[in-house]
Amino acid sequence: MSEASTPHAAARRELTTVQRNAVAELLRVSPVADELGRRFARAGHELHLVGGSVRDALLGRLGDDLDFCTDAHPEQTLRIVRGWAESIWETGREFGTIGCQRDGLRLEVTTFRAEAYDQVSRNPVVEYGTNLTDDLKRRDFTVNAMAVSLPDHRFTDPYGGLDDLAAKIIRTPGTPAESFGDDPLRMLRAARFAAQLCFAVHPDVRAAMVAMAADLDRITAERIRDEFTKLLCGADPVTGLRLLVDTGLADRFLPELTGLKLTIDEHAQHKDVYEHTLTVVSNAVSYETDGCDFVLRMAALMHDVGKPATKAVGPDGRVSFHHHEVVGARLTKNRMKALRYPKDVTAQVTKLVGLHLRFYGYGRGEWTDSAVRRYVTDAGDLVDRLHKLTRSDCTTRNRRKAAQLAADYDALEERITRIAAEEDLARVRPDLDGNAIMELLGVPPGPVVGRAWQHLRELRLERGPLDRDEAEAELRRWAAEQGLS
Repeated sequence: MSEASTPHAAARRELTTVQRNAVAELLRVSPVADELGRRFARAGHELHLVGGSVRDALLGRLGDDLDFCTDAHPEQTLRIVRGWAESIWETGREFGTIGCQRDGLRLEVTTFRAEAYDQVSRNPVVEYGTNLTDDLKRRDFTVNAMAVSLPDHRFTDPYGGLDDLAAKIIRTPGTPAESFGDDPLRMLRAARFAAQLCFAVHPDVRAAMVAMAADLDRITAERIRDEFTKLLCGADPVTGLRLLVDTGLADRFLPELTGLKLTIDEHAQHKDVYEHTLTVVSNAVSYETDGCDFVLRMAALMHDVGKPATKAVGPDGRVSFHHHEVVGARLTKNRMKALRYPKDVTAQVTKLVGLHLRFYGYGRGEWTDSAVRRYVTDAGDLVDRLHKLTRSDCTTRNRRKAAQLAADYDALEERITRIAAEEDLARVRPDLDGNAIMELLGVPPGPVVGRAWQHLRELRLERGPLDRDEAEAELRRWAAEQGLS
């Protein structure tokens, strides 16, 4: 076997690639980073590019947010950057971090840290460290425990992060038990990095995640939410989701996902709803056109969580899940509320889960124009996402059935386009506004106007636009039936 074909030679080639990436990326930010390093050096302090910034530079994906560490304390860092930075913020000062901006780069400088947890608290207790090696040791994974000193560009990698980066392995600087004992959120971060970077988790790390999953209960809902959101928005969310379920972490904050594992789908009894759900998430990712659409991905993940509670077996042995979309919407709302997601995001995801079955039945020719109007009106500004979710939900292996579903949905979208061209589907309103209703009926503002408005809106959905005479005649007819005239 020639040297060029040995595993070691392949590893060396990979390292050469990541090192070339780093040189190119660091040259891009060096004018600012090196200048800042010189300012710290003149003040008698160290400055190091560190953590995710070094990792991303090696991967050739360094952004405009740079992380640094230093032996200077926050007040000293402030004195160094004042007059040089274009803007400064101190929101992270209690954690030893000072932020500033220069030439389009966002820079965060954090004092060496020796974080400690009392094994009970839900947030870290920050203690300042005294040297770079100790600061790197307390970091979560080896690929985040590398540093480049400034301005001399000295590379520090005491825990083999460069090798792990080349091998695409997630490993901790010390033992996983020590790392996760300090901060249990790191278990969720391991799954997040697996999803974001498409890396494998080292077996020792995975074993510790299984053994220590219950420790995640010590972490606040907000911190869990933020990590989970990053995981779901990763390049490969399915890998991260599988890791959450297989290690038991999902049971601690998203038990609905694990609950899908043994729920058989009535449409394809050869597979469980868990596998179907992961496929739907993957499908949803493929429909994105401008980065991660968290609302779409979360709806794809949660769309069938109502099935376990609604599972029923009929006399013929067929499994059904009647109204699982209604139950699923309620479960989704409760889970996202528990994870402290914003109300507007929760409402959007919940609405998509509740509507995800509305399309079925269209292919049988049962939908009138009125049904199409209601479909679009009920979805509102989520209609495009609903299109994507519905298409993503088609995971059948039966090619003929899949082709028919796709054709049916193509036909529905074409019909929506046609009706929208004829009517203002985006804003279905009654043909008479509140002022016209009050004038015609001779009533003041109040409940009667609201009921009349709703009646005319229902007519608009059912029959399409009415001309003025028709709308007035319908309003008078309704008023007579209500005893208002």
